[in-house]
Amino acid sequence: MAVNINELLSKHVTLDIECMDRIYLNGYIPTLQTSGQLVYYLRERGYPIPSPALFKKMTTTFKARVELFARDNYTPIIHFKRGERKDDIAAKYLKKFDKEEGVVFIGIAQERAIAFKGYKKVKKGRVYFDLSRQPANVNHIYFYIKDKEFGPGFIKVCTYVPFPVKVCLNGHEWAKQQLRKEGIPFEPLDNGFRSCTDPERLQEICDRLGPTQIREFFTRWRERLPWPLSDESIEAGYGHKLSIWQMEVSRTQVFDRPQNGRRFFEGVIRENIDLGRPDGISVVFDRRITKATPGKFRTRVINQGVHPSLHFNYKRNQVKQYFKENRALRTETTINNPKDFRVNKGLDNLPYLQKIGRMTNRRLLDVERVSQDCALSQEGVERVVQPTVTEDGRRASGLRFGDKRVMCLFLTLTLFLHAAHGFTHKDLRMGMADLLDDGHTTYLSGQMTYDLRRLRLKGIIWRVPHTNSYLLTPYGMKVSMFFTKMNARVFGPGFAAMEPDDPIPRPLARAFRDVDREIGKIIDGAMLSKRAPKT
Repeated sequence: MAVNINELLSKHVTLDIECMDRIYLNGYIPTLQTSGQLVYYLRERGYPIPSPALFKKMTTTFKARVELFARDNYTPIIHFKRGERKDDIAAKYLKKFDKEEGVVFIGIAQERAIAFKGYKKVKKGRVYFDLSRQPANVNHIYFYIKDKEFGPGFIKVCTYVPFPVKVCLNGHEWAKQQLRKEGIPFEPLDNGFRSCTDPERLQEICDRLGPTQIREFFTRWRERLPWPLSDESIEAGYGHKLSIWQMEVSRTQVFDRPQNGRRFFEGVIRENIDLGRPDGISVVFDRRITKATPGKFRTRVINQGVHPSLHFNYKRNQVKQYFKENRALRTETTINNPKDFRVNKGLDNLPYLQKIGRMTNRRLLDVERVSQDCALSQEGVERVVQPTVTEDGRRASGLRFGDKRVMCLFLTLTLFLHAAHGFTHKDLRMGMADLLDDGHTTYLSGQMTYDLRRLRLKGIIWRVPHTNSYLLTPYGMKVSMFFTKMNARVFGPGFAAMEPDDPIPRPLARAFRDVDREIGKIIDGAMLSKRAPKT
């Protein structure tokens, strides 16, 4: 029995939630990023000579504060070993932590960082120091926290100037804490949700998380934890500012039965194995892909045990799908560089990037729905390939299946399946240019106008009034996908298999030879191949 993706997602999903998942942030001191700023800071603190010995003193003082904090609060200190999974250690300590809020444990690890170094120099009898930022292996302090608002997370502080910070939080865990505060029962699914008695309220809570709550978390714990700079320095303008390092935006759809989730992946993998190519990625991420766009464009199907996952990449960002806890479909967009979406890494851009992630997840699911539900009836095919006449008497010539220009046209249309603002003449011509030889010279403006007219008259596209933009109609989506898939998966391989000079053995070619041989036997048996005797 064929797998129907639309039916599985519309009739067999018991909970559908969109939420930010893991959020990784960088913390930096804007006024302590250059050697000149460091010299100014030291002189303000009463050190006229910016000696590197002062750096060590600052580091030693910070470490002493950490040890004193751990002793006063009976907090264990763990020295991470190379190759250890910090998350596994954190989960073990968190399980034994019975307080509502506090520091679960403190971890120490030696990791690479960009820190200030100083070199002594002598010029004309005067001694001075040359300061610069260079990579170095230095100690980092991990504060693993259980927070009343965010649940588990950690803050990592580098022990060397300029004391960069990293913050790790989880949007699902924040939502769980809010549900607990409001007394709404729910069932967890790892770092997600398996069920909730009030799904609408849960979605409202997930929508509420933003920069304000994150800044409040960071300020609250910066005031409670031992910190490398004093309160006086922070008040003087040497406080940390947060920026986005990485964020995950997820959509979790819980199936009523595990077998329906497995059926979904069977259908998706079969129908979308080529979705990771540039034309597919441009649709999913709503970004134009050119020859200069960095990254590899492919679909990766990863099997871990019996649970597959799909991975698609755009520059340094990724969208993936996997079967979570053998119960839910998790569609997840990971944004590793906000600049790929034309915004900087400032925390205030978090809502915009969350919107980008949600739309990417939705487009992926929409593409997967359309890719399967694109079958046409015989009348539907004839309506496309044969000349037609509209109700008001306007004639539209046929779009002949197999014609190179027509097939490139349908393939280009698939680039705009879910483009919210449609496409323009320029978009269409550039898409055709990538598919045709000498695209701009072989696909002339007159041909483009002719193609747009017959697409419009056949109901495949719709022109936005008073603009030069076009949108694909629902019928046009099915037509473009149907003809593109038929050409790529049936006729292309079929004609290649029948090529007698093709040295590569193909199963379809062998099947055709078997058919020819059997037909020859029938003809010989009926003596149809011999000339009939004269009477």
